[in-house]
Amino acid sequence: MDAFSEPVFKKILAKFAEDGPPYLILDLSAIDFVDSSGLGALVQLHKKAVGANGSLQIISNTRVTQTVRMGRLEQFLSIRPSIDEAITHIPAK
Repeated sequence: MDAFSEPVFKKILAKFAEDGPPYLILDLSAIDFVDSSGLGALVQLHKKAVGANGSLQIISNTRVTQTVRMGRLEQFLSIRPSIDEAITHIPAK
């Protein structure tokens, strides 16, 4: 996710975040690269989910996690190593 792909990413996920459930799980485990534009898009998606009384859980790999840490966002974004781990952080109704 970079400045080139970020507008499409934001457009697709913003629509889903508005129309879908407030609890989102985003699998970025196959992503090779995230730059500041991608981090910004994740922050915006997180804010939308929280604003809808939900959450955003991000399935990550080493590269994505490293970028999140470099941006000092590891306390803000919920990074999880697996889908099972992410599911356990979604509250039961």
